Amino acid sequence: MTMMKAVNTLRIKKGRTEEVITRFKTAKSVHTFDGFILMEVLKKENTEEHDELQICTTWQDHSYFNAWRESRASEKAHAAKEIDKQESGDNPILGSELSTFEVCIQHHPAR
Repeated sequence: MTMMKAVNTLRIKKGRTEEVITRFKTAKSVHTFDGFILMEVLKKENTEEHDELQICTTWQDHSYFNAWRESRASEKAHAAKEIDKQESGDNPILGSELSTFEVCIQHHPAR
């Protein structure tokens, strides 16, 4: 079993990053999934054209991440119409890109 990390990079309209960060402050259903280890929200510093967040989740292995994504696909299909109504005119998110990584090495503090 090889740990993996999924990184969703969000490009955000300048000055609207805190609005998007707020969406992640409360734990969501991802935190309850088998194989979920950790979530981090990273804000890129010193950007010029747009702001950028990276939403990083760490999983025990790809199978757990894939199971979560499959469950999200049906959930998103049902919610898509409502989201379109809420965000159609003023969505702060310009775009996103998902990347996945195999965790090869981790170092933890020496005890």
